[in-house]
Parts: sequence; C-alpha cells; structure tokens
Amino acid sequence: MADTFKSACPLNCWDSCGFHVTVEDGKVTKVDGDQDHPITKGKICGRGRMLESRTNSPERLLHPIKKVDGEFVRVSWEQALHDISLKMKELKETAGTTSVLHSHDYANGGLLTNLGQRFFNCYGGVTELTGSICWGAGIEAQSWDFGDAYSHGPEDILNSKHIVVWGRNVARTNMHLYQKLQEAKKQGAKLYVIDPIFNATAKIADRYFSIKPGMDGWLAAGIMKEMLRLGAEDRSFIDKYSIGFEDLNELLSSVTLEEVAEKTEVPAEVMTELAMVYGDRPVSTFFGLGMQRYENGGNTIRLMDALIAVSGNIGIPGGGANYANRQVGQSFDGAALTLPERKTAFRQFTMMRQAEGILTAKDPEINMIFVTCGNPLTQVPDSSRVREAFASVETVVVMDQFMTDTAKMADYVLPVATVFEQEDVYYSSMYHHFVNHGPKLVEPPGEAKTDLWVWTELSKRLGFGADFDFTREEFISMGLGSLSEHGITLDSLRNSHHKELPVDTVPWADRQFKTPSGKYEFTSAAAFRKGSESRLTLALPRETKWTDKERANQFPYTLLTIHPLRSNHSQHYHLLKPEPKAKVEIADNIAEKLGLQENDYVKVWNDRGEMKGFVHIMKKAHPDTINIDEGIWSKFGGPVNNLTSSRESDNGLGSTLYDCLVNIEKI
Repeated sequence: MADTFKSACPLNCWDSCGFHVTVEDGKVTKVDGDQDHPITKGKICGRGRMLESRTNSPERLLHPIKKVDGEFVRVSWEQALHDISLKMKELKETAGTTSVLHSHDYANGGLLTNLGQRFFNCYGGVTELTGSICWGAGIEAQSWDFGDAYSHGPEDILNSKHIVVWGRNVARTNMHLYQKLQEAKKQGAKLYVIDPIFNATAKIADRYFSIKPGMDGWLAAGIMKEMLRLGAEDRSFIDKYSIGFEDLNELLSSVTLEEVAEKTEVPAEVMTELAMVYGDRPVSTFFGLGMQRYENGGNTIRLMDALIAVSGNIGIPGGGANYANRQVGQSFDGAALTLPERKTAFRQFTMMRQAEGILTAKDPEINMIFVTCGNPLTQVPDSSRVREAFASVETVVVMDQFMTDTAKMADYVLPVATVFEQEDVYYSSMYHHFVNHGPKLVEPPGEAKTDLWVWTELSKRLGFGADFDFTREEFISMGLGSLSEHGITLDSLRNSHHKELPVDTVPWADRQFKTPSGKYEFTSAAAFRKGSESRLTLALPRETKWTDKERANQFPYTLLTIHPLRSNHSQHYHLLKPEPKAKVEIADNIAEKLGLQENDYVKVWNDRGEMKGFVHIMKKAHPDTINIDEGIWSKFGGPVNNLTSSRESDNGLGSTLYDCLVNIEKI
C-alpha cells in the first residue's frame, strides 16, 4: 500500500522546496512537489526528484569499509569506531587536537549538520575550514558594506519597476525566482540580464547585455559614472545614510567611460541606458555567485553594492542588493548545537587552500582528515594538489552514501543515511525564508547510520558521551531555540510542515546598518580593521591580458565552471541516465577560429592540468568564453577543477574558480 507524506528538499540550493514523497512497502517510490508550500507551490526540479534514485540506488554504501593494503574490505561498525576513536585519542595526547582536519562543505541545509561541529568542539577543537568556494567573497563584501548579507523576501519583487539579474541563470539554479520574474513581467516590470552567456533567463529578458567575465565591477563603475553625470543618483541616501562617497567619487573620476567599455567589452551607451534604469526606482538586483569567484571578486561585489546604494535602491520595497539572506540561518540557535565554548584549541585553513594547508602544516602536522557533507577531490580547486594532500595524510575518514572520488582516497568510509531516512528541518539562506520539516520516512539500507548516530558513538568512546546524550527531537528543539516565541517549534513544524521565519522582508528599511558607523560604507571600516583595502578600487582578475600578457597569449580563453543543470554539484552525476560525459561549451567565435564542430572531442588545458570532453557551441556567449559544468566525477571525465586555481579572493574568504585562462584543441 502506498502512502504520501510531506517532506522537504535537503539540497544546498536557492529554492529549498517542499516535497510530497510516496512510500510503498517501506521504500520511497516517488518524489514530487508539495502544492501547499507557500513558495515552491508543487514545482520541483529534477535534482529534487532524483533523491528517490539517490535513496534507492544499488550503489549505496551499506557497510563500513576499511582500506587494507590498498583495497577496501568490509568491517564492523565496532571495529571502524574503535579504530577511529583510538587514533583520535592518540593524536589528542601526542600531537594535539588540531592535528585533525574537519573538511566539510555544504551538501545539504539540514539543521543537524551542525552536530559535526559540536563533536569536534567537544573533542577539543580541530583544524577547521573557513571561507567558501561558492559565495564567501561576496558574503564578506556585503558584510563590509552593509554589516551583513540580507535579501528581500520573494514577494517583494512584485514591487519592482525594473529587475536586473546579474550573473545568475535563475532558470537553472532558482526556478521559483524564474516564475516570479515571469509574474513581475506580466505586471509591467522590465527585466534586464547581464551575463557572459546567453542563458535561459536571458531569453525572457527585455534586454540582455553580454559582458567579459570578471569585469562586472568595472561595469558597475561605468554605470555609476553615468548616473553622476546625468544627476540620477539618490543624493539624499548618499548624504544621510552613507560614508565614504568622496572616495568612490574620486575613483570614478580616475577612469574614462571609454576605458570601462574597453575592459568590460560593453558599449558605453549600454552604461548610459542602465544608469537611467537604476535611477528609475525601485530596481531590484539579483546577484549570481560567479562574479565573486575571481581575485578581484570581493571588490566586484562591493562595486555592485555601491551602484545600488548610489541609486537609492537600498531599504525600499522593490529594491535590494539580493545576494544572500543570512538572516534566515541567523534565526536558529547555532551555538546551542555547536557548543563553541568547548573548543580549547583552534586553527583554520581556507576552504580553497586546504590542500596547501595540509601539505605545509607544522606544530602540529595534519595526521587525520574527517570529511563530511562534501567531496573535496571533485569540488576543491586545483584537484591534483588536493589529491596529493589527501594522499599525504596518515588517516582519512569519509562519511558518505556513495563511493565518491574523495571516498576512494579514504582509509575508512562510513555509510550514512539520506534525507528520507532521518528527521530534520531544512532551510536555505539564499532565496526564501521558510523553514521546512523533513520527517523520517524509511529505514536506512544495510548498516547505514545517521550522522548523529556516528557522532554519538564516537563521543562515547572519546569520553564526552554526555554531550550527545540527547534525542534527535531534543537536538532539533535546541536549534529552534527562541523561535518558539514566534510559534515555531518541532511540534508545530510537524503539524504544518513549514513555517515563515521572523525576518525583515525589506532589509535596511530603517537605514540602520550593522557596520561600525551604522551607515552604508563605501569605504569600509571593517576592511581597514582586518588590514584589507578599505576603499573601492578598479581591480582586475589575476588572469587577463592586462595583468599577465604572457599567460593570456599562451592561454587565450576564459574558463567558467557553472553549476550543472541535472546535479547538485557532484551529488547526482553517478545517477544520471544515460551515463554523463564531459561537455565543453564554447563561444561560437572559438569554434570558427579553430574549426571546431559540435561533438568534437577536445582537450582543454593550462599549466595546472587538463580535461577532455565533447564540444557544444554556445549561441550568443561572450567571445573567447568556455564553460565546463563543475561537479563531474573523474570516471566521467572530470573534474574541471584540474584546471582551476586555489588562490583566494581579494578579501581572503572566496575562491578564484572563474579567474582561469585555458587553451583548447581538437584531439
């Protein structure tokens, strides 16, 4: 007999959808959308539907395994836990707890993923990762400008006169915003898309503007320069609610519109047009995550923020610099779950530079890596260096559901449960501000266990079992914390399945910013205190013809590595039918110049590595642009991160994945 239950998507995604999940004879048989969800309204993407395949896949890891003489053998949970805890005890006594690295990413948005941090804090504090491969530079940038990174609520877009989608293909990555764009257009709003690739979102735009990758901050500067010439700026906001405008004005005066047009490869008249658009408030701007994946990435986001501030589109209905919405995650009591006060030792590597950190760490060296919620051998830049780093470490433990590229490098692989095999609550700090409940619907297969079970068993063996002597329900209630005064409890979520979090749907409406000055800061005091450049600059990416002419001659094409359509990063590739193959998307001018045709087999390379795949010619892509979707596994031709750099962004908290020049040839 089949039963249908309401559930939620765990994937690290903009939309955080509500589900209807069908269960028959103890097995998930179908995943569909929950029509009652106030935001996602029954529509979900293929990645969400494939969670059924992920749960039922015959490739699931069913038992703990240990590498012996280079081969994996099945072991009992007792042996795996005994070995791992014994090693952790030994390291704590001899080398110190920071000889353990916790390598993690953001594979899902479950509240109880925080319990891994609780475990390592109670152990005494380990080497942790900071920053983000995905969006870290932009988060830091908006924290300097506004004091935090907040976005408007989904419905507020209907108050917009103009909507600018900048470097973000919402048709692929944020389908419910795509629907809102269509609704807003029907009500008369004008849609503008700025992107190096003419994507599905651009197809519905009133105007599409192609830009050279990495030059978005320069374009924002050109638009501001024209706004000031036309008198279209919001002088009241600038004078009353900001500081540092004089520094910005001086910067804009230092460059001509012709120079901006040359760097961006955007005609000057487009900047004039967009200056008039931004002056015709309200204008909402939706940032993508790619523009900050350059060495100048933080400064790029700050220049775009500055454009929105100069135009007076902050703190008004229908406006906003919509990049992230951290007030969603801040609604929960993370400290109650993670117990940061239990940490007695501490060391950090950036997520991007973890390979270098592992290879060069001293006092202590890294002797053990614990991987959760991630697949760093595929996702971390400069993959060959990551492989070298992981191979150098004595003990690597991976918790996963499948034998990923990273799991193959491990000494112990621990099989863990999927979303439908455990209860949790899910949210995303990227688009909407509803928290969703995901009940336990089926039992994990074989000997797979929940993350919480693993942490609990290890904590017992390491002497702090009391810190995990709570039920799953009690842990969820801890994380919900003060939300109970807003009527959000585990019981209420179980009954209603989703709840609206108490956030500002028009942030900064009171013009009270979280910066040191309490104002919007064109020149950042927080940046100055961190020893960073406090003033805005006209910085360039590291790999361009202006910054490294010799390199640009050797590797003349810009490589983008955008999110795949059918996989959430690397999580779904092994489930795709037919079996995936690496696709190399190229601008038509590259095809014409090199005589490449559809489905030609090519090599893409630079001095960091190479990758091979099959050509697809993009229509209307910016000249000299190549894209290879990120996340593809090595057995399918990946990863594309063989080509990317592990350098950090200008503010130290983001990756430079898109700051990458390559060459290409037919083979």
